[in-house]
Amino acid sequence: MTDALSHLVVDGNEVLEFKLVEDIEDDDTSFGPEMCHQVFGENENIFGYTDLHIKLFYSAGSLQTYLGIEYTDKIEPSKSGGLKPDDVEGALRKVLAPGYVSNLDHFISMLEKDKYFTPHGHLLHSFTVTPREGGDKRTFEVYYSEISTPGFLAYHQRLQTFLLWYVDAASFIDVDDEQWTFFTVFEKYHCSDGGVRYATAAYATVYRYYAYPRHTRPRVSQVLTLPPYRKIGLCAELLQSIYSHFIPQPEVMDITVEDPSQEFQRIRDYVDAKNCDTLPAYQPAKLLQGFTPEMANQACNKFKINKKQARRIYEILRLKSTNTSDKTAYLNYRLDVKNRLNAPFQKKKLEMKKLQKVLKPEEYAATISSIGAMETQGRLSSQYLSLEEEYRRVIHRLEQD
Repeated sequence: MTDALSHLVVDGNEVLEFKLVEDIEDDDTSFGPEMCHQVFGENENIFGYTDLHIKLFYSAGSLQTYLGIEYTDKIEPSKSGGLKPDDVEGALRKVLAPGYVSNLDHFISMLEKDKYFTPHGHLLHSFTVTPREGGDKRTFEVYYSEISTPGFLAYHQRLQTFLLWYVDAASFIDVDDEQWTFFTVFEKYHCSDGGVRYATAAYATVYRYYAYPRHTRPRVSQVLTLPPYRKIGLCAELLQSIYSHFIPQPEVMDITVEDPSQEFQRIRDYVDAKNCDTLPAYQPAKLLQGFTPEMANQACNKFKINKKQARRIYEILRLKSTNTSDKTAYLNYRLDVKNRLNAPFQKKKLEMKKLQKVLKPEEYAATISSIGAMETQGRLSSQYLSLEEEYRRVIHRLEQD
């Protein structure tokens, strides 16, 4: 039976098609998801259809949504021992914003209104990007919005659905909490009739946490660049816009990031390193003397960077300034970084020595077992090599500027 029904099981990622639509006939704007387990279940499979194709089309600006579900056949419970096809639209209905349409002609008529869409909020920053493959410069704008911004929440309700397909463990925010702030990136372009149009490209959410006594600590929570707009530098511009918005505010202590992915941490490192490279404390002569309180203070005062991130930026810029052909200089650098990496392990060792004095041998052995094997020199070396590889990627991008 399993073999007979296997052709009715498909990978949800392979049958989903997304499109940011200005012209419904333009297939170049189509793209796929990176995951779908948050909608279709852990195994990401959809059961019960032949030639299934799911279309999720969004108008490029306002993100008005069309859902189309196509198939040539589906399983019938009366002929398959009661087996039912998965409720595809039901699963999608739970996550899509209200107001999506299932009639393509209706959606096409909605595209006419998109010509008049303008971004919500107020303009923070405008910049241009020159495509690597050549061609005309592209113009982008970053806008700032809050919960109270007129019309924004309905737009955001459509925008945030993209998180489920690209961010693991994604969750929708509490829109009743006024501490949320939003930064959206739009491409601004001229269409064939000469009119100005906007297309949604990226966005970030930032939560303003309270800090005693009358301060705030903005935390970057969600960041997403839509696939058609990746690899052109939008995320770095978006992050710098967030910094530029919050840094002048005297009540802001520092700007942090919630559980950054490796890719986003790399972008954060690049932006922070580029900024700190302008500070007196981060100049090559001082970098070679080791990390100092002066570095932490200047990074915090000028760019609202916390001490942990300031230390990381010091390591990146020191590596950039180190002649790795000079064995002594390179060794000193590696030892400096490894000493930081090793500090938590050394602290743990001291704690274990104290425990050994007060616990019975069998209790001490059980404690050692419960916390796992002690850090080894090999693991420390591996950790360092991985970190240096990440740093070199950041440095390579800095050198391309």
